[in-house]
Amino acid sequence: MNSQSVNTQPAVGFIGLGIMGKPMAKNLIKAGYHLNVYNRTASKADELVALGAVPHASPAALASKSDVIIVMVSDSGDVEQVVLGPSGVIEGVQRGAVVIITSTISPSTVRNVAAKLAQKDVEVLDAPVSGGEEGAKNATLSIMVGGKRGIFDRCLPILRAVGTNVVHMGEVGMGEMAKLCNQIMASLNLLAMCEGLTLAAKAGLDLEKLLEALQGGAARSWALVNQAPKVLKGDFRPGFTIKLQQKDLRLALGAAEELHVPLLGCSLVHELYKAVEAEPGGELFGNHALIRAIEKLAGCEVRVP
Repeated sequence: MNSQSVNTQPAVGFIGLGIMGKPMAKNLIKAGYHLNVYNRTASKADELVALGAVPHASPAALASKSDVIIVMVSDSGDVEQVVLGPSGVIEGVQRGAVVIITSTISPSTVRNVAAKLAQKDVEVLDAPVSGGEEGAKNATLSIMVGGKRGIFDRCLPILRAVGTNVVHMGEVGMGEMAKLCNQIMASLNLLAMCEGLTLAAKAGLDLEKLLEALQGGAARSWALVNQAPKVLKGDFRPGFTIKLQQKDLRLALGAAEELHVPLLGCSLVHELYKAVEAEPGGELFGNHALIRAIEKLAGCEVRVP
């Protein structure tokens, strides 16, 4: 273990302190881990540094002081940059370390990164998360993990510091594939919620009473419980942005293309999001702003005064 390990726990490095990464990093500090942090915009680390985290000037510098390195950046290119690029993790990582990629990226990218790091005797887990900003804050994320079972078992305490439902899915890349399946299902649940609410608004139903009624029946879903109330208030601040949702849907559609699987509903949601993205600042709305596309088509607004 690294000399900075405390109470025999591994020293953990965390790269990417955005909407999801910062609360995940906070929960690791709460769990007692020595935390090294890096973010491209260094000021985003200030709050964590005040809590005891150690900032580093590059992913390589962070990796040199960490036994386990968690990467939570936006997309495949960003992961490749911080792990394999100049001053990336690969330039400072120690033999025997583990890199955990919690970003949602292409399974093929994860496998490529794992192959490159294997040449340094470094293991990789792909462990994308689901649960949004609230799940990240409350350490209740669902985590789908690909990689060697022994490495998964070794890192399970770290993963359980940020999530409550941690499942080993198989070899490297299968965590990402599971997350893409999750994104398809979550998007279609969201579309169902949006269509139901829009019909209700057009029919003149009491929308708050409708939510009360539906949340006890078969239509209950994460979207209905967590996102429908925000829709009724017109609150489209992001827990997960449309930009990132679209990235995930593109990955899902790409995987489906390779496997010759038709994704009709996923394709529809992807196209509907384009209408919202066309609005000023639309790509930065929360993904529940899908309702705005349905509202336009229906000629009504789904809000409670």
